[in-house]
Amino acid sequence: MSFDDPDLIACAELVQRADPDRFRVAMAAPVAARAVLFPIYAANVEVARAPWVTQEHLIAEMRLQWWKDAFEEIAAGKQVRRHQVVTPLSRVLDAAGAQLLTEMADARRWDIYRDPFEDEAHFAEYIQKTAGNVMLAAARALGDAEESVVLDAGYAAGLANFLMAVPALEQAKRVPLVDGRPEVVADLARDGLARLRRARAQRGKVSPEARPALLAAWKAEGILKRAAENPGLVAQGALEGSGFATNAGLMVRALSGRW
Repeated sequence: MSFDDPDLIACAELVQRADPDRFRVAMAAPVAARAVLFPIYAANVEVARAPWVTQEHLIAEMRLQWWKDAFEEIAAGKQVRRHQVVTPLSRVLDAAGAQLLTEMADARRWDIYRDPFEDEAHFAEYIQKTAGNVMLAAARALGDAEESVVLDAGYAAGLANFLMAVPALEQAKRVPLVDGRPEVVADLARDGLARLRRARAQRGKVSPEARPALLAAWKAEGILKRAAENPGLVAQGALEGSGFATNAGLMVRALSGRW
């Protein structure tokens, strides 16, 4: 696959429009890694937005099922449907990677409805299956990586992004947090930080080839620290740090390999 491939270009353009943070991550990665990351990140965009493009629950369920069917075709090694994302995705995912994205699509069913999470375990599973599974699928497609390390980093990144999205979710009449009290939110952020630090302490278990996938956690530490220190920033939608410093941090991590 090369960047002369119209499908790959379409994937990159989709990610650039809809997920600029992951677009920056892919562009900070080696060129060969971009050809793996862009189809996976584009699939994540398509699945993540499927519940939000319609108010009809049945149609949203059908959209998610379409993607689950596509991932299951990849997992089964069948000829996959022709699609600008599915086609290049089928070239980079194995059966286990496709199963991770199937689980991600299943977890996204929460986004369709207005029911709160059942409990803290349900919330943690949602974060792990949506963000953690995407990071793990990307890491596995790039090279060798210890699953627990990637999932810890993916959880931290996903939690940081979710906390930033809380005001928008509440405006959309969702109930994003199991318990929104400041002390509970602070504890949630501290748990995310602990997972991130645990992952970074085991960097050696992620091969150099797979490391670009973990760059997606580059903003997590700053966001989670701010949430832990001042949980009121979550409801205010004020967790984002300095854009220049954040982007510079990505480049430093990309060049050093110390995600």
